[in-house]
Amino acid sequence: MSEKEREFDFTNKDFERIRDLAHERAGIFLSPKKRDLVYSRIARRLRALGLMTFEQYLQHLEENEDEAQDFINALTTNLTAFFREEHHFDLLAEQLLSAAKHSPKPLKIWSSACSTGEEAYSIAMTAIEAFGSWTPPVRILATDVDTNVLRQAKRGVYASDRVAKLSDERVKSFFVRGKGMYTGMVKVRSQVRDLIHFNSLNLLAPQWPIKGPFDAIFCRNVMIYFDKPTQYKVLSRFHPLLSPEGLLYAGHSESFQHAGDLFRLQGKTVFRPLPKE
Repeated sequence: MSEKEREFDFTNKDFERIRDLAHERAGIFLSPKKRDLVYSRIARRLRALGLMTFEQYLQHLEENEDEAQDFINALTTNLTAFFREEHHFDLLAEQLLSAAKHSPKPLKIWSSACSTGEEAYSIAMTAIEAFGSWTPPVRILATDVDTNVLRQAKRGVYASDRVAKLSDERVKSFFVRGKGMYTGMVKVRSQVRDLIHFNSLNLLAPQWPIKGPFDAIFCRNVMIYFDKPTQYKVLSRFHPLLSPEGLLYAGHSESFQHAGDLFRLQGKTVFRPLPKE
């Protein structure tokens, strides 16, 4: 997009300030290549607020704490799908069955960037299938920094094309098809939703209101938005929250070689915590 085509002036100073705030508040690293994306995402906020310049918006952001969440929501990317990277869920099923043999307590799983909920619901479905029960011995926490997608996740309502790649058996088992005004939609069955607790959480917040140990933490396709120091900071906080036999599930393009003192590769984009010293 050329400067002339833009509705609002967008200076280098504006872009650098937004980059700094995104990193400071959510750990998001925005490269210079993201300039057009940043403009289009934040321009929506200017229109919504009736502002005329990015300078006005940045002043509004600094003076209104409520806008901070909308700012983060605008910049986050939420690309997800049910059973995305399916090999993770095959491994999770094996892991849960093995862990259940050695633990009388419910197994704890954290979907740390759950977006619109597909990952968390896939975890719940995996547990139901693995144990052959609607009440498997699992507790699933699902969090995200984006409050908009969390609201959708809690509802568990999706367009039918979101489940088009699932088997007919899974769709019939875990979803209810909408009728009337809801034709073309599906809703996750209540038995699946009841296994998950959704909550807002910023991975860059100084305190996480959660307790381990977790048997599995899913943090997939999130670290790619962080620089290496921020990645290491988050990974160092995941480490003590995992049980010794717990697993960290990462995205297909994420490598944690710079955190070799914390995790070792256990399988395809799956990591095990190294023993605590």
